[in-house]
Amino acid sequence: MNRIRKYVWLAGLCCAFSGIVQAQEYDFCRDFEELTDTKPIDESKWMLCKRPYYSAWGSTDVRYSKTNVPDVDVKNRTWKGKVWRGERINALALLWTTRDCKEVAIEVTDLKGPGGNVIPASAIRTHFVRYVMTDELNKDKRGACGYRPDHTVFDSSVVADVLDVKALHDIEARHTQPVWVNIWTPAEMKSGVYRGRLNFKCREGKFAPLDIELTVSERLLPAPEKWAFWLDLWQNPYAVARYYQVPLWSDAHFDAMRPLMKQLADAGQKCITASIMHQPWGGQTEDPFESMVMRVKKIDGSWAYDYAVFDKWVEFAMSMGINREINCYSMIPWKLSFRYYDQASDGMKFVDAQVGSPEYRDFWYPFLVDFAKHLKTKGWFDITTIAMDERPMDQMQRAMALIREADPDFRVALAGNYHEPIEREIVDYSIASGQAFPKEVLAERRAFGKRSTVYTCCSEAYPNLFTFSPPAEATWHGWYAAAADFDGYLRWAFNSWVKDPLRDSRFRAFGAGDCYQVYPGGRSSVRFERLVEGIQDYEKVRILKEELRDQPEKLELLNETLKMFDIKRLAEEPAADMVNKAREVINGL
Repeated sequence: MNRIRKYVWLAGLCCAFSGIVQAQEYDFCRDFEELTDTKPIDESKWMLCKRPYYSAWGSTDVRYSKTNVPDVDVKNRTWKGKVWRGERINALALLWTTRDCKEVAIEVTDLKGPGGNVIPASAIRTHFVRYVMTDELNKDKRGACGYRPDHTVFDSSVVADVLDVKALHDIEARHTQPVWVNIWTPAEMKSGVYRGRLNFKCREGKFAPLDIELTVSERLLPAPEKWAFWLDLWQNPYAVARYYQVPLWSDAHFDAMRPLMKQLADAGQKCITASIMHQPWGGQTEDPFESMVMRVKKIDGSWAYDYAVFDKWVEFAMSMGINREINCYSMIPWKLSFRYYDQASDGMKFVDAQVGSPEYRDFWYPFLVDFAKHLKTKGWFDITTIAMDERPMDQMQRAMALIREADPDFRVALAGNYHEPIEREIVDYSIASGQAFPKEVLAERRAFGKRSTVYTCCSEAYPNLFTFSPPAEATWHGWYAAAADFDGYLRWAFNSWVKDPLRDSRFRAFGAGDCYQVYPGGRSSVRFERLVEGIQDYEKVRILKEELRDQPEKLELLNETLKMFDIKRLAEEPAADMVNKAREVINGL
């Protein structure tokens, strides 16, 4: 075996099997036991339930208690929604029972419309919504950053978030079970009203069915790969290898990642997250990122590089439909220590070097020159960035000078604070929520084809995507991007799973759910589906602005509606109220 590739293989094998907490079956439909909800139960409400089985429509804006009777209208038998052709829409049904109910099954009929047109049942996905443990913001309520090893210090509870993939589910007596319904309206569907039914069965009895009434507009929402919204959720392949106990970059590893990457592609993801050094973010996640490039310092002092893992990862992501940008992290890691294999000593070594120092240049310059050649050979140079994350401006300036020296056409990306002196050199610039690009800067960046997005992390109390965040805040992000004229949204962690991600979203640092937006086994989440809703709303706003150019009154109404989406308003007005008001407006245009 080639010596470089040997160490790539060994490093991957060690990472995949280190830190394993418990055995995980390689089975996407494997069941799991939810943790106990410790919140008070209102027994008086259960005493009022005179029938064994109840069903009603609820709201996707609400996380209903697992152990209490839901506060909904039991007479609400018909859900009504409005969509464009090609759009996905979500609804939430609720089941609750005074008896144990085994092997509950969900069945949905075709939605029948005018002229014999049908939205097939195959276009409708249903999921039992499972409960996961969450916590809360820091005690000052200003964010959720910081080390929190003692979970008892924070108020914890279970919340409905996991969209499970199994077909049958048991419901315990005096428990509430949400059911998520997602309808992806075919793009070729004719406009009109489509009606169908949601049926439920269980071994002991039967829940009353619920009706669906969907109004399809003549307008068309493009397919996700054609969305303008620039979505950048950072992927962590190392978490997948650890969770499923498979060797890194093996066939089994890629098989386990396919459902995950399919979810991302269907959400319009544009960027591939690649790590070009050892642990660019230190140990801030359960599974630190390793380098996808093997660096070897040869006996004569020259450097050799192996891109086998990098190429395999990029090619896989592209095969899944994520192919617009490759973001390579990071020339400025949180700890300025850089690992390589030293041929002379036959072992791994580190070089500690400040940005701009001779040692830093000796480590990075030859790599950048070689990396540029490799990327050009693969045809990826024009879509690759050397990316940094929340780094000081002076360090950015020194690093960019070295990048330009290696190849003046290298593209640079940054997620961090807005720095006017370096803005023009950054082609993909994401700034923290609450900051803004000057209007003239945004216009200039867009004219030159540069991306300008907004991001959230543990710092923002709201809007955010914690498991305890109101679901509508996920949708609110898309509206805010449209209102503030951003090109899209970035978040640092799509699937940096914690130890027991299906049952407990809490982490040793950051608020619960901050580390991941979807669950193992191709399971989506309430948060992620609501985020996709907001992205679709962004696209609809963009399309309507073009369509209404010659209708100034309607265009003005749309622009006035967007003004609602000010972060400061979230302190007093729920995100759901703003989103629902805005949707009423665009549905009426």
